[in-house]
Amino acid sequence: MGRVTEVAEQLWTGVETTEKLNPLTTFLGLEQLADGVAFVCSLANVSALATDDGLVLVDTGSHMSAESIRQMLRGWSDAPVHTAVYTHGHVDHVFGGPVLDREAGERGWAKPRVVAHEALPARFDRYIATAGYNGAINARQFRMPGLTWPTDYRYPDVTYRDRLDLEVGGLTLELHHDKGETDDHTWVWVPERGVLCTGDLFIWASPNCGNPQKVQRYPREWARALDKMAALGATVLLPGHGPPILGRDRVEQALRETAELLHLVHDRTVELMNQGLRLDEVMRRVELPSHLLERPYLRPVYDEPAFVIRNIWRLYGGWYDGNPARLKPAPDARVAVEVGRLCGGAAALAARARAVADAGDLATACQLAEWAWQAAPGDTDARAARADIYARRAESETSLMARSIYTAAAEESRDK
Repeated sequence: MGRVTEVAEQLWTGVETTEKLNPLTTFLGLEQLADGVAFVCSLANVSALATDDGLVLVDTGSHMSAESIRQMLRGWSDAPVHTAVYTHGHVDHVFGGPVLDREAGERGWAKPRVVAHEALPARFDRYIATAGYNGAINARQFRMPGLTWPTDYRYPDVTYRDRLDLEVGGLTLELHHDKGETDDHTWVWVPERGVLCTGDLFIWASPNCGNPQKVQRYPREWARALDKMAALGATVLLPGHGPPILGRDRVEQALRETAELLHLVHDRTVELMNQGLRLDEVMRRVELPSHLLERPYLRPVYDEPAFVIRNIWRLYGGWYDGNPARLKPAPDARVAVEVGRLCGGAAALAARARAVADAGDLATACQLAEWAWQAAPGDTDARAARADIYARRAESETSLMARSIYTAAAEESRDK
């Protein structure tokens, strides 16, 4: 057993947890899982399949890790890369393309054929058009100040719509499209080897289906895709992030329970929306079974179900949350000034925010501290209270997304 499969076993059995070994930040390197099947556990995983015509890669790595992944693959096989499949267009999965093209040129090989869903090129176009925005939100989400968003992409050579079967060197690869984390997602089934490559439809965490800083996600379609995958009888699951899952029973359990969680969040949210409730009320009424959220592969360490509820609301109901005061609201700073006047100024708001935080209600304390700071951005007490309360809120959160946003807010007040 190598390090990759050792960690997989430790996570499954509870010896280790994803709170400690986060699937987005635990890099374990390459391990051969079966004859002709290698797996690189990195920032975003890469799966490699050996065929008579060369290697097939499912995903190719980020711009930060693509070269090191290429070197790891070369320690396993010296065969040229024949085909690379992008499971989706997120930048942590697609930046091995230029590296592989360069290697092919240096060695006199044909460039790899890159295959993806037909919606993926439009994603690359959008990333180029919104590079500044994406750089800003990803710097905040991943705590990487000064992050520069890439604008040079390796577009696919072949695209498909619903399903595409590839024959490469005696190996069959079934490419299936389903919406989920993205609208351009592909999952890959290799029946001869019992290998299922899920991309980010499985990531050893509560599904990334509600990211508050990113575009629309699709929970119902995601759950149905997982249902389809669970019925295949796969013995090896190679995810987009985190270690593999080995064994038919474990693979089916992980897929079915992830689908169950998404079905529950989706169906209960829609049920409450159909009652005409406001978003605030929907958020309070959706309850999820703890036994699912306690599974080692469903912990809210990256995204979290509360964000998924909001995303479902956005999908079906738009951005209006049902509160008419927020349809065409006054500027935040103007509201903050008025609230400050009611309670005696920014200093009084800041003091109350600290008291509420000390009583354990960090959510309300954050709103009070935000009002205090916006009412008087230069006030030392307001700025200090905001920094302290957001830092405390960050420490209390389980998901990387929430921690990062609250940490960024605390740092904003300290810097100013």
